[in-house]
Amino acid sequence: MKFLSIDIEATGLAENCQIIEFAMIPFDTQFKRLEDSLARTTYIHCPSFEDLKESLDPWVREHNEKIIRKAHSEGLTLSEFKIWLEKYLQSPEVRSYFGNQKIVLFGKSMTAIDLPFLNRDLGWDFMRKYFHHRNLDLSGIGYGLIDLGFLPQGMDSGTNLMNHLGMGAVAHTALEDAKNTAIMYLKLLDMYGRKKD
Repeated sequence: MKFLSIDIEATGLAENCQIIEFAMIPFDTQFKRLEDSLARTTYIHCPSFEDLKESLDPWVREHNEKIIRKAHSEGLTLSEFKIWLEKYLQSPEVRSYFGNQKIVLFGKSMTAIDLPFLNRDLGWDFMRKYFHHRNLDLSGIGYGLIDLGFLPQGMDSGTNLMNHLGMGAVAHTALEDAKNTAIMYLKLLDMYGRKKD
């Protein structure tokens, strides 16, 4: 199958928090390959770090200050982001890669963070026009592999799973996280997928 691995960085996890960085990269599970030529990332405009500072979760304040500052100074507005993403999705290269089918999204926190924020900011109609109503979440795969006895407890966490797979630390930048999430899935397929005779 082919998926579009996505990741967002945000000002937090609460309902009113804002996307500040978005990235995506297609990958193919049949050939076990990421399509780097189609990887994209952008910042999305937000208020200044100083304006947000008091309302930020301590972890976000400590780890995402640089991203927030770049999003404030360089980020696209939400309407510009929607145009940017639509142009990408309608490009001949992307349409050829996915065979003009609705794209199945993949990520590490799809149901909890990515999809709610994207549905809110891009709109239900936009999301249904381009993306399949089904998606694949690495956290859910982690839970399943734990229950099946293939992975130890705690491997539903991206950080723990990356360490378990010998991949180092989570970058917490959208593009690196989108890539690493796809790589983790491909590694899990190699480790636990059906063996061919």
